[in-house]
Amino acid sequence: MKDTIFNIQNQQQFTEVALQVFTHQFTNNKVYRSFCDLLYVHPSDVHSIEEIPFLPIQFFKSKKVLSSSDVVQEVFTSSGTTGSVTSKHFVTDLTFYKQSYLNGFRHFYGNIENYVVLALLPNYLERKGSSLVFMVDDLITKSKHPESGFYLNNVDELAQKLIKLDQKGQKTLLIGVSFALLDLIEKHQFQLKNTIIMETGGMKGRRKELIRSELHQQLKNGFGVTEIHSEYGMTELLSQAYSKGKGVFKTPHWMRVLTRDTEDALTILSDGKTGGINVIDLANYNSCSFIATQDLGKTFADNSFEILGRFDHSDIRGCNLMVF
Repeated sequence: MKDTIFNIQNQQQFTEVALQVFTHQFTNNKVYRSFCDLLYVHPSDVHSIEEIPFLPIQFFKSKKVLSSSDVVQEVFTSSGTTGSVTSKHFVTDLTFYKQSYLNGFRHFYGNIENYVVLALLPNYLERKGSSLVFMVDDLITKSKHPESGFYLNNVDELAQKLIKLDQKGQKTLLIGVSFALLDLIEKHQFQLKNTIIMETGGMKGRRKELIRSELHQQLKNGFGVTEIHSEYGMTELLSQAYSKGKGVFKTPHWMRVLTRDTEDALTILSDGKTGGINVIDLANYNSCSFIATQDLGKTFADNSFEILGRFDHSDIRGCNLMVF
């Protein structure tokens, strides 16, 4: 199944594989099966991806969401405020995760060895269990550049390296959390021509939240670039979507985003309408591939999508059908 997932070529293939994955997870995932049973949905009744039930993402906080009896190799955890309950993603096959992010990066950006990868992820580095740090650490290794690496508080050193690499004409990827990128441009100004600035979102309580257009304008001004790239991922997913500018994300072939009605979580909306973001991530074969997130957004006819915000109080109305 793994080879099939990462070799999907078109929408028909995606639908066929997604329906197979749904049947597998309905059969092998106790939490997901209970959710589907409450909705009276059985694989024999499901003939399109729009009919598949999407598991509310909160279940990763309270339940072991697993579709495999294999040994758990890694537990990825979400960041959270002190005392809050964090999500846990139990991963039984790390090669699935590695294949997903390496194939995804190659699809959007080409060979990782062409880049020096610099990471400014202080809040992620300061805790254990971050799937983002796992991915970026592997990208740094796979880049095979001695200049690649993580930065925590040594932003002056990072600034010097960025300028030096850019002046040499070296293709560079700076991936960073929003507040840390803003901290960097408050101390240093750049005019970068060979560098991709990629934000992974989140002020994490360090700064006032900004709307995307405002954040990106500040970053474009500070780094001297024409576009800001973005990565859309989360603890509960093993795949990432990427935006090369203007906040419009595209997914790899094994991932798809739908929007649901905010008042009726079981109704899938047409393109262009704002709703809750539902994600199909077939790389989540051993956990759950069908997730109703806490994000708001809209989809477009070419399968791209935009994130517009989050539900207030992380409330997913109409979706909280199961309270254990």
